[in-house]
Amino acid sequence: MIVHDGSKIIDEFTSLVNPEKPIPYFITRLTGISNEMVADAPKFFEIAKKIIEITSGKIIVAHNSSFDYNFIRDEFKSLGYDFKRKHICTVKLSRKLIPGHRSYNLDNICREVGIEIQDRHRAAGDAYATAKLFEHLISLNQNGKDLFSELKISALSNLHPKLDKTKIEDLPEDTGVYYLYDEKQQLIYVGKSKNIYSRVLSHFGNLKTRKSQNMRDMIADVSYEVTGSELIALLIESDQIKKNKPLFNRLQKRISFPWGIYDYTDQFGYICFKIQRVENNVKPIGTYPNFYNAREAMEQMVEKFQLCQKLCGLYESVGACFHYSIMQCSGACIQKEPVNIYNQRAEDAIRRFELPHLNFFIIDKGRHYGERAIIKVENSRYAGFGFADTSLSFSDPESLDSCIKKYHDNRDVQQIIRNFLKRNKVEKIITY
Repeated sequence: MIVHDGSKIIDEFTSLVNPEKPIPYFITRLTGISNEMVADAPKFFEIAKKIIEITSGKIIVAHNSSFDYNFIRDEFKSLGYDFKRKHICTVKLSRKLIPGHRSYNLDNICREVGIEIQDRHRAAGDAYATAKLFEHLISLNQNGKDLFSELKISALSNLHPKLDKTKIEDLPEDTGVYYLYDEKQQLIYVGKSKNIYSRVLSHFGNLKTRKSQNMRDMIADVSYEVTGSELIALLIESDQIKKNKPLFNRLQKRISFPWGIYDYTDQFGYICFKIQRVENNVKPIGTYPNFYNAREAMEQMVEKFQLCQKLCGLYESVGACFHYSIMQCSGACIQKEPVNIYNQRAEDAIRRFELPHLNFFIIDKGRHYGERAIIKVENSRYAGFGFADTSLSFSDPESLDSCIKKYHDNRDVQQIIRNFLKRNKVEKIITY
């Protein structure tokens, strides 16, 4: 850590840290730091107080600051301490003040401006280079007016007179849901974010559309709910939008996934698929935000499960489909392939849209150290979520069930859970 007063370095602190786990070989190759070098180094909790003291009342500056800052925050969370500091990114500043470069990684941008890096990929070497880059950026910013504008709500003007700016400054940099209100305490917007503070702040700087400007002018109050788990944040956001129908969640007021893939059986007994708008009385096997996403999913399904283009609504003809002519279809379109063989693949494709199990709990990140989030699915339907201390027996379904607050299942939350599990890792899934 290098303490900088805006013109020169005034203090510094450097230390190896014992990570309390083996250092991967590729990290040793990258940094030159071995297990032997850190064996007698202090553990993080031993230097934590020093970090708090040095950074108190200061702004953390780093190249790709969110990456470094989140590492520090997570380490403090493991100690039960909420470490929060303003931080500014020299990557973003470089793009703003010296635009036009092909790459803004630390090596390249320092080389472009003539800064030599000593001990690259070591903390001190990278910090010194970042400090020199920061000095260079300050020198380029002659008026100095907007260098730190992303850090403070007070830098923004023309906000609602009833908005308490200190309330914005106190928002957590954690995953959760936030609520924006007008001067009559009417909810006008609900959103979710991995960083509530940054996301809410972005609404005040977003003037790209008339809608965003109108919403900015109306925000007179804000509240939030930390969830830890991004999945729970998504589920709460969906639930609150449906219940409250906030003025500026217009896109979400409509069905979030208005296009669906449906299955049916034709006159010859073949399982067929079609894309159409979602109907309330018929349940699709999968839903999508637009027709093009649904068609893309259908095309992937045809390729993966070797299904017939014609029977999936992707090719119109009286006879065989195009894929049959190039030997990529076995002829279900002209009743050449046996029904039972084709339908087996079609049923495999349908199962791809289902949740991974009939009854299960999702265990995910909690709101703080020593806590876990729990989402329950029962009979392939969303049942609700809750939080539990890590001392709870996670192998006992009854104990897990006692933590669950019940919520209603619907088409949107089914899609949210399916998509999240496809694209993200959770701590564990427990079947029952």
